[in-house]
Amino acid sequence: MAIGLVAYVLLMLVIGLLTYRRTRTLDDFLLGGRKLGAAVIAFSERASGESAWFILGLPGLAYATGMSVFWTVIGVALGIFVSWTVIARRLREATGRYNSLTIPDYLEARFQDRSRILRLLSTVIILLFYLIYLSAQIIGSGKILHATFNVDPSLGMVIGALVVMLYTMAGGFTAVALTDLVQGVIMLFSAVFLPLIALSHLGVGALSSLPSEFLSITSGKPLRDVFVGTVLGGLGVGLGYMGQPHLLTRYMAIRGAGEVRKGVLIAMLWVLLAYWGAPFIGILGRAHFGGGLSDPEKVMPLLAMEMLPPIVAGFVIAGAIAAMMSTADSQLLVATSAVVEDVYRKLLGRELSQKAFVSLSRWVTLAITLFALLIAFFAKNLIYWIVLYAWSGLGASFGPPIILSLLWRGCTKWGVLAGMLTGTLTTVVWYNTPVLKNAVYEMIPAFLLSLAVTWLVSLMTGRDRRSTR
Repeated sequence: MAIGLVAYVLLMLVIGLLTYRRTRTLDDFLLGGRKLGAAVIAFSERASGESAWFILGLPGLAYATGMSVFWTVIGVALGIFVSWTVIARRLREATGRYNSLTIPDYLEARFQDRSRILRLLSTVIILLFYLIYLSAQIIGSGKILHATFNVDPSLGMVIGALVVMLYTMAGGFTAVALTDLVQGVIMLFSAVFLPLIALSHLGVGALSSLPSEFLSITSGKPLRDVFVGTVLGGLGVGLGYMGQPHLLTRYMAIRGAGEVRKGVLIAMLWVLLAYWGAPFIGILGRAHFGGGLSDPEKVMPLLAMEMLPPIVAGFVIAGAIAAMMSTADSQLLVATSAVVEDVYRKLLGRELSQKAFVSLSRWVTLAITLFALLIAFFAKNLIYWIVLYAWSGLGASFGPPIILSLLWRGCTKWGVLAGMLTGTLTTVVWYNTPVLKNAVYEMIPAFLLSLAVTWLVSLMTGRDRRSTR
């Protein structure tokens, strides 16, 4: 098992070293020079979109709750499809036209915002939620190494954070995208083959021993309760795909708008193959282990160790590490871009040589990793819920304003500003109010309110609009 994991980690570091010399400008570091094709971008987008939540949190939720988790799968598939078909090509064309390196760059250029308020607010939102999000990935690495090798969870978090930091610092976006390609393949293999092998070992009869409500997509609850708490919640997760900056930057980095159609096909094929498998890891884990696991989110590595030869188990468990790293590196890069491009270069007006900007980006990457690691040491919630909180905050803050800015000429700076504030504040208030949080996933009200406010304020301020298409 150690051989499989060590080989995987070494491969990530080698990719970082090989791309080191190709990273010469800030554009290279943040977007890979916009030179990557559909296959690399699609796998990178999929690997980045499916974090430790996908290979640890989702199987853990399936282990705890059963087949009702497939409402989340349906919502995710719809969200990914809409994001690729509605946003990807339009965003690539717009950011290419404005020569934007980041989402705050795009918003400022799109609305000719000389006050810099859009850049400032969007940068604050990115840093706030990505530090939380990145810490969840680091927690995931600690759980994997503890479940697999009984490594102290704190040491496991340090190891995971260190590896991601090193290859991201070395090669920037190109290293992140190429490692994501490898990680996306490993994640796909793990999600598809582990449940198939477990099913061959356990037999279909093992599933019949599980409670009927566990195997029901309604969990045996009344239809009204299922719709409000499960169906809406699952579909709500899919809304977040339209507002995640670390996924939107993939569309910005693709070689050209013509590559997007190929990207849609590759990304959706990945979804169809991988997203039926990850929940079944948890369901088959429940059949094998019973309900006795103290931490449901360890079901994937534990099942792999039980069902597979050691070296194959090491490779499959590397899929869990890949899920963490492929998202962590992308989030780390977006947070770095927010500090270097949006704060240092644009807000503070500091200019450096391209070589100096790349060097500064590497130091900022180091600092952000250490800060996220510190947060991870104090985080106590499960990965699934930490990720959903950050996912909601980013999706509701950026999704509606980005969509309307691309589809509607009437969208204004003040509408976008109001929408971002509404999405952020609604997420924070809803999540931290128990009666609201228990009613419905915060993404749904936050996204809908952000959409409505962006539209209404844009209508109210339309006469003063100075934006360009």
